[in-house]
Amino acid sequence: MSSERSSKWPIAPPSRSPRECSSSGTPAPAGARSIEPMTERDLDELAAKAASPRTGSTLAANPTPAQRNESEDELVPRGLRIGAAWAWRSVAILLALIPLGWLVAQASILVIPLLVAALLASLLAPLMKWLVGSGLPRWAALILSLIVLLMAIGTLITLVISQFAQGFNLDLGKLEAQYQLALQFLADSPLHVTEQQVDDGLGQLVEWVQSNVNSIASQAVSVGSNVAAFLAGTLVTAFALIFYLLDGRSIWLFIVSIFPKKARAAIDGAGQRGWISVGHYVRVQVLVALIDAIGIYLGAVILQVPFALPIGVIVFLASFVPYIGAISAGTIAVAVALAYNGFLNAVIMLIVVVAVMQIESHILQPLIMGSAVKLHPLAVLLSVSAGTIFGGIAGAVFAVPLVAAGKVMVQFISRGTWRDDPDPTKIAHPPTSKREKSQREQKASTV
Repeated sequence: MSSERSSKWPIAPPSRSPRECSSSGTPAPAGARSIEPMTERDLDELAAKAASPRTGSTLAANPTPAQRNESEDELVPRGLRIGAAWAWRSVAILLALIPLGWLVAQASILVIPLLVAALLASLLAPLMKWLVGSGLPRWAALILSLIVLLMAIGTLITLVISQFAQGFNLDLGKLEAQYQLALQFLADSPLHVTEQQVDDGLGQLVEWVQSNVNSIASQAVSVGSNVAAFLAGTLVTAFALIFYLLDGRSIWLFIVSIFPKKARAAIDGAGQRGWISVGHYVRVQVLVALIDAIGIYLGAVILQVPFALPIGVIVFLASFVPYIGAISAGTIAVAVALAYNGFLNAVIMLIVVVAVMQIESHILQPLIMGSAVKLHPLAVLLSVSAGTIFGGIAGAVFAVPLVAAGKVMVQFISRGTWRDDPDPTKIAHPPTSKREKSQREQKASTV
């Protein structure tokens, strides 16, 4: 009987005193000593011991699954659990991005023009907004904005063509003299390269060209197809730019409407802040590219390097790839200086290019670009390098604006300030020009 009671009750119930037993009619056994009644504190201690998983009671011997998981989690350090949670989530995101990247690569002939149009639209958006705010209808503001863009591009092309048309006089005698100086430099160098070795190398190059005529012809055909793809991409860029500027907000709200209703406010707010960041990047990068181009152009003019203006234009266009673009374009100036003005002139031109790059790296990028997109120079360099590896020249151009936009979008979503915002697809568009405002006021008054 006692064994059954102990198995049923993990803790023996409080015993009654002999006085209580006698009062209930049951005689107290002989020799029984007086037992004090248990206080409330004693009962609490017994209950705590029964609930403790470390006691040897029957309750602790059979823990629930939740208690078992809890005890197993306690064996793993908290930092390791957090790291593992971040790791598998990061792996899931990367696995989701791999097919997306493959699709983008397959449709690059369509994706790249759309991205170029987005960059141009972010550059022209302030001008478009100012013209519309001045009272012009949107179509007139669009035409004026496109005229400004075409005039800027046409001016650059005209300057380059006119410079080549006027100054392209190839002095064969000077080139021969520079060739002899280069041979002498190679002969006096630690490598001791002789003229015969140089002639043998040139002969092997000619033989290689003659033996690979078919492959060169196929490359020419591929160049023709690339030209056709370039023209098609230009048309896509032009049409996309027109619609971005004319009805960009409606296009964006259509994209937002694809997402669930609870996520639309977050997507809309993050997209707007990403768009603002891209606009800041493009406008600041134009300023940085202009400063790089002017610096190298002035150096080429002072050193009397031929084709100084085309070199400046090439530097301006290449500088849209941070760090790497301007350096690559600067080597063209050094090569032209070496071919036309000699070794010493080329060394001075190289010093000018390095000085301009140092000004960009230590002054322009941290002060101007850093305040615009708030990215560390190392993050910019790594973004450009990764973009070049995975996407070539296009990846290098679009890497930094995409990273800058992604950063501000993630920050906005993580703050959670969008939770009380209404559904953006249900909000009526406000009037964007004085004429539209007056038309809406007239309609309201007639009603």
